Amino acid sequence: MGNCLLIHLGVGLLSAFFGFLLGCLYCKKRGYSALYGSEQRNRLTVEQSDSKNAAQEHLTGAKMPQFNAALAKQAYNRTVKENDLKVIEGIGPKIQHLFHNNNIKTWKSLANCSIEKCQYILDKAGEAYRIHSPKTWPKQARMAYEGKWQELRQWQDKLDAGH
Repeated sequence: MGNCLLIHLGVGLLSAFFGFLLGCLYCKKRGYSALYGSEQRNRLTVEQSDSKNAAQEHLTGAKMPQFNAALAKQAYNRTVKENDLKVIEGIGPKIQHLFHNNNIKTWKSLANCSIEKCQYILDKAGEAYRIHSPKTWPKQARMAYEGKWQELRQWQDKLDAGH
């Protein structure tokens, strides 16, 4: 009877171990942490927020704002590409790259991102990025997404590197 119990216990432990390994491999292949860390939760929160907004727009009949390059160019006296995060005061090419690596690639996704999440991305990137203050970035991104170019430009003229 004792050997039988040990066999069942051993088979159970081996099954649990191999199940865990298979789960880790599956999650790694899909880009998730096996233990589902805060980075993945934050990424999913942004993705869920975008999906929720899209569904809400569909249900309410509200149309997504269309990017108007001519209005953006008029406000900035230069060509502005759609979803270029560098339009946001305080974001340059390196910070844009950081945000893209964290699945924040559009003005809408940045607008739906919390200031805390923005700061977390900067803090995680190292000392050189911790000095930046993202407290106005989501609001600036919202204005860009909504096409409020003159209003955004006037506000940015008052800002000093995103503060």
